Amino acid sequence: MTTLTEEVEMLRKIPLFTAIDPGKLKLLAFASDRKIYNSGEDLFKQGDAGDAAFVIVNGNADVIVSTEKKEVVVASVGHNEIIGEISILCEVPRTATVRATETLEVLKVKKEHFLGLVSQVPELGIEVMRELASRLQKTTSELGEARQKLSAAKSC
Repeated sequence: MTTLTEEVEMLRKIPLFTAIDPGKLKLLAFASDRKIYNSGEDLFKQGDAGDAAFVIVNGNADVIVSTEKKEVVVASVGHNEIIGEISILCEVPRTATVRATETLEVLKVKKEHFLGLVSQVPELGIEVMRELASRLQKTTSELGEARQKLSAAKSC
């Protein structure tokens, strides 16, 4: 069993939370729920309402987007990463399914606690924007590469 102090130290290692006062991180850790997911179990599904963000303590998971024909793994996430924040920040349904690929231990941060922390710590809001911009840049780059491959395949 992890202590509150250990959870605070774990949160401090996450780039998103490094600039946050330890007292605020302690409150965040205290208000959060520790959850375990087994391999193959979904943390949430694409289209679900966003009620929380998740900090991965241990393990790995796939980020999966469903299309009409199949599921596509678009990313893998692991230790010290945060997931699920897009839907709570933008108030949109979950943009993907997140599925554990092994035993996964997470800290579930409820929407109201996450948003409260963002409003109290402007630096966190800036870090969230940087993280989202980085993900968008990566996705845009991958989409461009996929379009080039598709175009090349069509011209053959």
